[in-house]
Amino acid sequence: MTQHTIQRKFRVLTTAVAALMLGIAGTQSTYAGPVGEQDCPTAEIFATDNTSIITDPEDPRLDTRLTRFGREVREIIRAHGARPGASQLLDGVFWSGDLQQATYERSREFDVNRVGRDGLHHIAGVIAKEYHQEAVLTFRCLPRTSPETDAVEIEVPGVTPSGLRDALLADAEAREKLGGGSVTLAGRLLLIAPVADLPLARRFTAVLGADWDEAEVRYGDREFVS
Repeated sequence: MTQHTIQRKFRVLTTAVAALMLGIAGTQSTYAGPVGEQDCPTAEIFATDNTSIITDPEDPRLDTRLTRFGREVREIIRAHGARPGASQLLDGVFWSGDLQQATYERSREFDVNRVGRDGLHHIAGVIAKEYHQEAVLTFRCLPRTSPETDAVEIEVPGVTPSGLRDALLADAEAREKLGGGSVTLAGRLLLIAPVADLPLARRFTAVLGADWDEAEVRYGDREFVS
């Protein structure tokens, strides 16, 4: 992955954007059951095996289903003591300030259960090294009031990759602070953002034409692992 890509991903709160719903509590190395009202796995990992910058939305590399990659990552998760859950394909749309245009990426989100903070960090590091990624995004689902909570994961239906691209091009603040996001094949925006940017993310979903009343917002800790 190039420097352009890593700069892009550190602005993107994706995806992501990688964990949602059975949170981690307590120490770094322990795991726990459900947290509050959130319905999510212990953690999520957002990753790809792509190492190129793609600027053409019609690029055939965006049609890959990352099937082998998905199997291999699940094996890595299992081999390092965690329990892999569901995985889904994501179509990412990001803004490159260096290129001054949108970039695209096909990736996968992996649910990970029975894992603590250190274990999640280690697994993401293995994936980054194995697939030559400068960073792999993780998200741990935590209580809103946890001292470790620094991010939100927003999932809202009614979004397309092309709509996300158009909204980014039209919104300079979202380009700068959010960087972009990912869309599931079912048309659900997946966006991971700092807690402080939640109002901006809410406004951005309105620009996308999505209904905030249908949004799911989960709190947790995000990390870019290299």
